[in-house]
Amino acid sequence: MAYKYAKVPADGEKIKIEDGKLLAPDRPIIPYIEGDGTGPDIWRAAVRVFEASVEKAYGDTRVIEWMEVFAGKKAFDLTGEWLPDETVHVFREFLVGIKGPLTTPVGGGFRSLNVALRMELDLYVCQRPVRYFEGVASPVLRPQDVDMVVFRENVEDIYAGLEFELGTEANERFVKWLRESYPAEYEKIRFPNSAGISIKPISREGSERLVRAAIQWALDNDRRSVTLVHKGNIMKYTEGAFRNWGYELAEREFGDQVYTWVQWERTRAEKDEEAANEEQRAALEANRLLIKDVIADIAFQQTLTRAREFDVIATTNLNGDYLSDALAAQVGGIGIAPGGNINYESGHAIFEATHGTAPKYADQDKVNPGSVILSGEMMFRYMGWNEAADKIIQGMEGAIRAKTVTYDFHRLMKGVTLLKCSEFGEAVIQHMG
Repeated sequence: MAYKYAKVPADGEKIKIEDGKLLAPDRPIIPYIEGDGTGPDIWRAAVRVFEASVEKAYGDTRVIEWMEVFAGKKAFDLTGEWLPDETVHVFREFLVGIKGPLTTPVGGGFRSLNVALRMELDLYVCQRPVRYFEGVASPVLRPQDVDMVVFRENVEDIYAGLEFELGTEANERFVKWLRESYPAEYEKIRFPNSAGISIKPISREGSERLVRAAIQWALDNDRRSVTLVHKGNIMKYTEGAFRNWGYELAEREFGDQVYTWVQWERTRAEKDEEAANEEQRAALEANRLLIKDVIADIAFQQTLTRAREFDVIATTNLNGDYLSDALAAQVGGIGIAPGGNINYESGHAIFEATHGTAPKYADQDKVNPGSVILSGEMMFRYMGWNEAADKIIQGMEGAIRAKTVTYDFHRLMKGVTLLKCSEFGEAVIQHMG
């Protein structure tokens, strides 16, 4: 397909998915969005790292064919649109892409360009690995205990954008309908005549496919447990249902590969607690994956006080948004927090910097490119290019261990050398084996 603005590389090939398996050719075409604000700075540093990691891992047998597509300010200047349909079509056609941070204009017709992309491509998993790099300053005593992967549901919950602004006809009609159709529920609104209203949809299908992806990833990567994080003690029919559907799916689809706390509760009820504990112990000794759950506010406490008890986390959209960034703060902040938005069924994925555009630092070659670099590492691993991904981790570890860092770490660490954004990218390359 010919595109008006994007140029398809002549020598590249599409990534494909067959029988549920992603197939990356030796010259895959990867669409990318440079991003707004500091986006061009971090992209220039990151793309050098990506290309070096591929060269060091595979010599000249593999190469990325980059294909620029447009969103945000650059797209608006070029096309008059903040998110052109063409950009969505390219990501849909070529399956896997990567992007920098995007700004959303006030009055631009979008709540968020990032959310719009996720919704258009049904990227239902926001996958956020959180790990510690030795030497990074941290506000917690044992940041090395943090090694978690958050699977955040990405298209439901309040991010569906079903809101009714106070003073609008839609709000008045909705409140009137609620009052007339469900008077008991209407009475629960403390100030109904001055309330903005938001709807929180959480479906069985959406919950199950998120939990399925988390469990399968945990099994494929030899992880110990999956924790369902929810606020089901208060929101029983949305977040509580998410928990229940997650447990049901785990037992129905994964059988003796997992052991759930619901099984533990059944054994305790039928026998006693000692028997339940023995059953769980035997299951874990047999390398079955533990499926458990925790209330969201308790999760925020325990990821600080008992970090080693958490491994893979599966959670709803809003909880995952909060929790991902809170966990990132324990290991150095969102400057080195990667993310991937993935549909494990269709194969579509967009990996991204998780921080904002930081426009006051634009074109200063200053900010930390670690978030988009590590998002590229995730992308390579998703493609099956594990050797290139390993090179990136090796380079990041080496650069930080050598105390050669950008300004965000420089102000928090002692005895370090301050590097520009581009220089940090080169330091990462130098520390690749």
